[in-house]
Amino acid sequence: MLLGAIADDLTGATDLSLMLARNGMPTVQYIGVPPPGADFGAAPAVVVALKSRTIPAAEAVAASEASARALLAAGAEQLLFKYCSTFDSTDAGNIGPVAEALIELTGAELAIACPAFPAAGRSIYQGHLFVGDRLLSDSPMRDHPLTPMRDADLVRVLQRQARGRVGLLPFATIVAGVDVVRDALAAAQRQGFSLLIADAIRDADLRILGEALAGAKLVTGGSGIAMGLPDNFRRANRLGSTPLATRMAAPAGKSVILAGSCSAATRGQVAAAMAAGIPALKLDPLAVAAGDQDAGTVAAWLIAATTDRPALVYSSDEPAAVQQVQDKLGRETAGSLIEHLLAEVSLRLRDNGFSRFLVAGGETSGAVVAALGVRALTIGPEIAPGVPWTRSIGAPDLALALKSGNFGGPDFFLTAWSLLDD
Repeated sequence: MLLGAIADDLTGATDLSLMLARNGMPTVQYIGVPPPGADFGAAPAVVVALKSRTIPAAEAVAASEASARALLAAGAEQLLFKYCSTFDSTDAGNIGPVAEALIELTGAELAIACPAFPAAGRSIYQGHLFVGDRLLSDSPMRDHPLTPMRDADLVRVLQRQARGRVGLLPFATIVAGVDVVRDALAAAQRQGFSLLIADAIRDADLRILGEALAGAKLVTGGSGIAMGLPDNFRRANRLGSTPLATRMAAPAGKSVILAGSCSAATRGQVAAAMAAGIPALKLDPLAVAAGDQDAGTVAAWLIAATTDRPALVYSSDEPAAVQQVQDKLGRETAGSLIEHLLAEVSLRLRDNGFSRFLVAGGETSGAVVAALGVRALTIGPEIAPGVPWTRSIGAPDLALALKSGNFGGPDFFLTAWSLLDD
């Protein structure tokens, strides 16, 4: 193992695994905190997928530290802490506390924080995160049900979470080249900074950053920051180049779409699927809480509705409707009800001949994969930026597309299946 990574949710881990694989670095995705002495196989990169984005900060730190120790014990020479390209967090954490804990664990002293992902419309300029042509605070992320992002200045956001000093690695420094970036990092460390938000608006900026971070003990950011890391090992003649697959063999069985995200992108995908004639069933958290909608009836509906095309179950709704439900049930209760329901539904489907699952939403994906008993994944073809098909390693044998709520175009639910071979 050359590179070990820790991602704060399952879809983020898959996004990162795809980025590494696309850049010629074979990657295995491991789900959950690895036990002591875990066997990660022979892949040069391993990404550990946690479900730590919205849990209490102390729990996120503990899980991240345990995962880091397992990766380091297995030989990882560089660690990467991956979080969402929209910097999903609150003033209580969890990005800052986890990053600082890993700085201390690795002895890194200084790490950059760069969630930029230009291919998905995420760019950072003067420390401000843009989603497309809008500031993060003006994007649909301002109404995220768990991590509403209402400040686009990531230096401010991260400083509210961190104990140490947070600074900026500006665009002018990055475009000046690798040597200038290295000098700036060394100067920031001498000045007592522990974290630096790094600007990036193009893939070229991420590759400059990646090269400048050769030998760094710790890197933090979105999947985009991993773009330039494999080449560091390649330049040292320690890594070949393996092309990313363009298609994937999938186990025989039925297909299903489970959407637990309420993001604007997922809502658009649900609407496009329904407009195309995909059978769809909407989940109502209030009905679930009252026992009027349960896993048995939802699974039975899916089994009956599935033909040669997948059927869709979704909880996606407009922000105002989501807020009303949260006001009645509580924010955490509303989300966990749907996650647990879809997890139980997926288990029932697996036992009834379903082997191809497309899941939208990081929290939902984590719950579903845990219920299905999947512990590791290989990375297949890219469906959209940040979203590949994957296939489980060992039993059960499943094809899984695990999509962050914000990713993919409107036709994602319709076109993803064309990359699978029987």
